[in-house]
Amino acid sequence: MAKALINGLDLSFRDTGGHGSPVIFSHGFLMDHSMFEPQVVALSKYHRVITWDERGFGGTLTPVPFNYWDSAKDLLGLMDHLGIERAVIGGMSQGGFLSLRLALLAPERVEALILIDTQAGTEDHDKVEGYGQLREAWMAYGPTPVQEIIAGIILGPGEWPEWFAKWEKLDKSQFSLAFDCLMDRDDITGRLNEITAPSLIIHGTADTAIPVSKAEELRDKISGPTTLVTIDGAPHAANLTHSEPVNAAIKTFLTQLSAR
Repeated sequence: MAKALINGLDLSFRDTGGHGSPVIFSHGFLMDHSMFEPQVVALSKYHRVITWDERGFGGTLTPVPFNYWDSAKDLLGLMDHLGIERAVIGGMSQGGFLSLRLALLAPERVEALILIDTQAGTEDHDKVEGYGQLREAWMAYGPTPVQEIIAGIILGPGEWPEWFAKWEKLDKSQFSLAFDCLMDRDDITGRLNEITAPSLIIHGTADTAIPVSKAEELRDKISGPTTLVTIDGAPHAANLTHSEPVNAAIKTFLTQLSAR
């Protein structure tokens, strides 16, 4: 992993390099750049693919509270560092939160959006208390007592020792700051009409964290041309657990984009 000093942070990122058109992916909460490895493998022959660790996760630590507007500015700073004027900006869940905000902050830098299992609004009220309890347990006892529940929400059924090991190493203060950012995010639904970039919206039908109706809202309210692809049976991290249909949708979208 490479490092860059961005907005006072040692930001960790991976850049495949090459002369292909750039595609940048931003990960979800409790994940890191590696969740996009299936997309890096699938796309790097024809595209310059960049993945990075957002504040609080992987190799990027934050000393202060932050919000997703700050994260969007981090990504803009990374683009500047890499000499990328415009890119296709992709994000899963919280990566989508910051991608939407980047499109509002600097629309001229966004060639297109790939929005995976994400939304524009705040956390559903009926989930807030339960998530708060998970946070309290994590802060008191570490991730082990709640990791199966959290993995079920993000990754669905299965064995996830790699992610359990990463969560065990996650600093509690970093987790807490990132959790506050997630739960305190603002609602940008009323500004979706300002986004004119072509957008591919991908959403798992078995996503229990963000319902498909939120993806339909993105499709209906973003002003630019939008395509919604649902992935049958996929949980929240559809790009990781159901990479083949997700990659197929992304490849089709990027091919159509280059033909415009």
